[in-house]
Amino acid sequence: MASVPSLASNVQQRLADALTAALPEAGAADPLLRRSDRADFQANGILALAKKLGGNPRELAAKVVDAIGPNDVLGDIEVSGPGFLNITITDKAITETLAARAADDRLGVPFAAGSGTTVIDYAQPNVAKEMHVGHLRSAVIGDAMVQILEFTGEKVVRRHHIGDWGTQFGMLIQYLIEHPHELDHKDGVSGEEAMSNLNRLYKASRTLFDSDEEFKDRARRRVVDLQSGDEETLALWQKFVDESKIYFYSVFEKLDMEIRDPDIVGESGYNDMLDETCRILEESGVAVRSEGALCVFFDDVKGPDGNPVPLIVKKSNGGYGYAATDLSAIRDRVQNLGANTLVYVVDARQSLHFKMVFETARRAGWLNDKVKAVQLAFGTVLGKDGKPFKTREGETVRLVDLLDEAIDRATAVVREKAEKVGLSEQEIVENGRYVGVGAVKYADLSTSAVRDYKFDLDQMVSLNGDTSVYLQYAYARIQSIKRKAGDRSPVAHPELELAPAERALGLHLDQFGEVLADVASLYEPHKLAAYLYQLASHLTTFYDQCHVLSADNPAEVVENRLFLVDLTGRTLHQGMALLGIRTPERL
Repeated sequence: MASVPSLASNVQQRLADALTAALPEAGAADPLLRRSDRADFQANGILALAKKLGGNPRELAAKVVDAIGPNDVLGDIEVSGPGFLNITITDKAITETLAARAADDRLGVPFAAGSGTTVIDYAQPNVAKEMHVGHLRSAVIGDAMVQILEFTGEKVVRRHHIGDWGTQFGMLIQYLIEHPHELDHKDGVSGEEAMSNLNRLYKASRTLFDSDEEFKDRARRRVVDLQSGDEETLALWQKFVDESKIYFYSVFEKLDMEIRDPDIVGESGYNDMLDETCRILEESGVAVRSEGALCVFFDDVKGPDGNPVPLIVKKSNGGYGYAATDLSAIRDRVQNLGANTLVYVVDARQSLHFKMVFETARRAGWLNDKVKAVQLAFGTVLGKDGKPFKTREGETVRLVDLLDEAIDRATAVVREKAEKVGLSEQEIVENGRYVGVGAVKYADLSTSAVRDYKFDLDQMVSLNGDTSVYLQYAYARIQSIKRKAGDRSPVAHPELELAPAERALGLHLDQFGEVLADVASLYEPHKLAAYLYQLASHLTTFYDQCHVLSADNPAEVVENRLFLVDLTGRTLHQGMALLGIRTPERL
């Protein structure tokens, strides 16, 4: 089905046509339409037109109203102040527009196929290291943007740029050569066991590296073997990568997030491109030699001493820095994957690095007017004390521990209500997982990504306030009403007058597509979370003021209210799914 124009776009078009008809001398003019607390919409464009044409704004506004004439969309139009138009939509138009949305599986949201290819770089764990709370935001924000962009029609290529290369692997591989059975285990090992094996091996190899100079020398030679492609060394390195993937997949499964093997292209995936990247940069003059290193300089990047701080692409000892890998990744994503947008979901503290990498890529011609790169920067997860989130012992919080605690807390909340709703033990456990993980994701996504936010589990699993649990209960309540409705079905009745709470809910439902378009273009998933919270709040007011299944209501009122409730449920479900959050049928 074709997308359904929103009421705002419908009103915009009618006003633009009326402006052209009433004031042809003005040419194509924007009515400057916006939402209003005085009416449904307010148009402010006539004031600027009056200045341009030298006319009285109120008189010009009256001409525009006359040009609109009677219609079934714009109900009441009031000329206010210096030529503002306060516009109230007809109840009939609201219900008919919502009915068109309800008739579409996509709720009338446009699908702009062929709009481009976006590569999203997110969820970047490190091989042989545990994932911690710092990995949470990149994974959650990145996954939400993948879902939202794909839903709106963008072709999305996922990339997990894992840390799978570097000097520590020389130490680990050499230790494994000398202790060959450290990673031996039966098939079917769990993610926790895989990480336990890696942790044990890492600690043992680090102890030996720090205490035995001969082992340290052997480990350093092993790094050279790794970088030069020695077969035995690469085979052992692959064991570390495979073991780590078992662990990664277990964590992402707990996060209720899909991660696929082809999407994992770590630092090692660009090794064959590094030399050519450096050659291109040097031959084109983008990078220059400085004290033996290959560097890119910038006029606006200086250190505390006032001297330029370069982006080091190749070190003086011949080793490659992160910049060489990141620039090679840009080349690959643009030239081989055909991307016209690159989105990096990366900690805000790396903003200077990516600013320099993007500018270098622009100078080299890999980024240009047709290909852009964006850092979707995110802030830090803080504890209740407002400091970076740590354990009581001052250690970084393991992501698995954090998720387990959230699930435990949420399960306790679900269990309290379980008897009243009649949930089985299996449903309690399943819903506890959905509520716990949803609470963690929503707390992250409901905050503007660039801001820091406090991790407060008590608040996250609360039934009150701006939490995912509040939204999940709103959805479950809708399903309960539909079950109680029996053989009474949701049916739109455009002929009915709407109560204020019905109108407010309906107008908000109509904004879903506009909000998604805004979120997709600006990479701001918190705006979708805010929309859904407001939707649930409108629903609460509607419940309080408009009894849905009351025996006192005529049949068509019951059907129309069931229609509003049903469409609200579908919108909540779709919106939450785009944020990666489940909506249980019963809570």
